[in-house]
Amino acid sequence: MDVRFRTVVLLVLFFTVAFTLRLISLQILQPEWKEKAVSLTSDRQSIPPSRGLLFARKGELLVGSRAAHDLVVLPRQLPETDSLALSQTAQWAGMTVEDLVAALDKAKRYSRYKMSTVKRGIDVEEHARMAATIHLHPGFSFRTRPVRNHLHGVAGHLIGEYAEASPKDLEIDPFYRLGDRIGRSGLERVYELELRGVKGRESVLVDARNRVRNTTLQEGDDRPAEAGKDLHLTIDLPLQQLAERLMQQKKGSVVAIEPHSGEVLALVSAPGFDPDILVGPNRGSYYNSLASDPDKPLFNRAVKATYRPGSIWKMVQGLIALDEGHIQPSSRFLCDRNIIGCHGPHRWDDLRLAVIHSCNPYFYRVMKRMVNAGEGESRFEQDAAGLDHWRNRVSAFGFGTRLGGRLPGTSTGNIPDSKYYDGIYGRHRWDFGTIYSIAIGEGELLTTPLQMANLAATLANRGWYRTPHFIRSVGEDGKPPGLGVQMDTGVDSVHFEPIIRAMQQVVENPSGTGRRARIRGIEVCGKTGTVQDEPRKDHSVFIAFAPKDDPRIAISVYVENSGFGGEWAAPIAALLIEQYLEGEVDNDRRLQRILDADLSNPYAEEATPVSAEPNAP
Repeated sequence: MDVRFRTVVLLVLFFTVAFTLRLISLQILQPEWKEKAVSLTSDRQSIPPSRGLLFARKGELLVGSRAAHDLVVLPRQLPETDSLALSQTAQWAGMTVEDLVAALDKAKRYSRYKMSTVKRGIDVEEHARMAATIHLHPGFSFRTRPVRNHLHGVAGHLIGEYAEASPKDLEIDPFYRLGDRIGRSGLERVYELELRGVKGRESVLVDARNRVRNTTLQEGDDRPAEAGKDLHLTIDLPLQQLAERLMQQKKGSVVAIEPHSGEVLALVSAPGFDPDILVGPNRGSYYNSLASDPDKPLFNRAVKATYRPGSIWKMVQGLIALDEGHIQPSSRFLCDRNIIGCHGPHRWDDLRLAVIHSCNPYFYRVMKRMVNAGEGESRFEQDAAGLDHWRNRVSAFGFGTRLGGRLPGTSTGNIPDSKYYDGIYGRHRWDFGTIYSIAIGEGELLTTPLQMANLAATLANRGWYRTPHFIRSVGEDGKPPGLGVQMDTGVDSVHFEPIIRAMQQVVENPSGTGRRARIRGIEVCGKTGTVQDEPRKDHSVFIAFAPKDDPRIAISVYVENSGFGGEWAAPIAALLIEQYLEGEVDNDRRLQRILDADLSNPYAEEATPVSAEPNAP
């Protein structure tokens, strides 16, 4: 008995010591086994950060966040199902069997061990219905995520789209996972890194079915999410709202700028869209309808569209010619309509009257002097050199550039030089007589509405501008560097006075083409333009700034295919100037006329309704 007892005791001691040594080896000497054991019973969850908010100029919340529910699936937990069970699951999820199968196949291809989205944007009622029976559908669960909430439904083109990350996004940046959102256009895209924040991490204990059993587990690299930075925009909300109302049933754009700062007060592209629907459950069908619309509501006309500037361009011509010494304010030219067409009862204008009457032959003569002043052995070489010099002077106004703008897709327009015409006609085979239409803002000359609003700001500042921008501050960091850089046109400020006096008369003189822009008690300086778009109706164009001696707003208005510049663009600009400077619109008759006008038909003979607006403000 003693021998057997000692033997049993020794065996027990032996196995106890061996087991203890093995545990020490696994847990201390070989820690990877400990980590593997933990991974079998724990899971690491990503904590989505709150996306930065967007505020308007005076602190109004433009874009916030709201909770949205998604139906997600973990493929490895899906049981084997027959067609009947699949049909029941599809009915429960509110999907067709085909859509459910496609979503599950996509999830399995992505990963059998990671959650994938099956259905997005489930509303509260549907979420409650599905939650009551979700236990009957293993592998499925809900995930709550923040989505954008456009409180006022304005400035969709500027703010941009916040949509699901593409496969390319997932490949480029490990921050994103399948189903995550990313800024795809506008300011949402430009400031994506600042807005998105930093994801957090937390460790949780899960059972064999991946159900969370304990949320108190902590690992060394667990951390809370960091919210994204807020953007404070330059947009004036009441002005933006009114501009969008005025541009309903019309095609075109409105851009308003604060002259001394370059801050954009309003930016409208019409027709527009409701940005809130693009983040809701009906996003797919709504986006497809926008993408197939022939009027291109997704296209940002304010910064991407290029138009001939028309008669507005004559002020640039006059300023450069004055600075170059080719003309004086008192210089007069005969309105010879044999060389180029014109309109109105005038005959022998000086510069001021030529701007007021928008005299085409006058500015034909002005540009001819500038182009013919080039050096060369033949008139072809002289005109090529003169045109290139002219282009350099024009570029100082911001034309042919993106104006430092940071919105994706911003166009430069087209300011032709000698190489451009050499490509069309051949080297030394063209002269001013070939290209003279650009003298009056037609032909190959192309500008954007943003550039024309910037011209109005440059005129208001008497020769300089700050690059237009849309951000006042990012979080607590203030204004990003490189915004609002001051640029000089190189034209002496003294030359702006005759042009500005003429612009005031364009609005105030009874024979002025912009008299519909008059506002009682406010000195408005403006210039109309009527831009050809054959065979459709002309574009109606107007730029202005106000007040004359203390400019606080500069604006450009383009109304496509609506006729004469003073007919529609000028009164729209007047309403917006009045709104911004006075805080309200007093001219109800003018307001109602614009709101009622349907100018969407480019071939219509006249807009409907055509209730008259009196010339007096």
